[in-house]
Amino acid sequence: MQHFHRTSLTPDQVLEAADRHFGALGLTPGGAEARLRAFAGSLGTLRVTVRMEGGHYTLVEAFTDQVGESRLDKQVKRFFNGLHRAADPRHRIEAGY
Repeated sequence: MQHFHRTSLTPDQVLEAADRHFGALGLTPGGAEARLRAFAGSLGTLRVTVRMEGGHYTLVEAFTDQVGESRLDKQVKRFFNGLHRAADPRHRIEAGY
């Protein structure tokens, strides 16, 4: 499954956050290139890429080998919420209804 998120954080900040978040889940880092992180573990495999977009935004893309709404996909969404909170500490997660 593919997920994406735009943030005002720098690519380096996003990759450091990815290392912390997915490393804490027991996923083993497999690839550590300049703008790419790959993780593998019991939840599946994940690839996170970052690139500058539009001058001052960073596009974060996450690709999992899972189909549908897996536990790994939920962790990707939680990671994106963490990025939102890091960019804007006032951000609160609230129900949409």
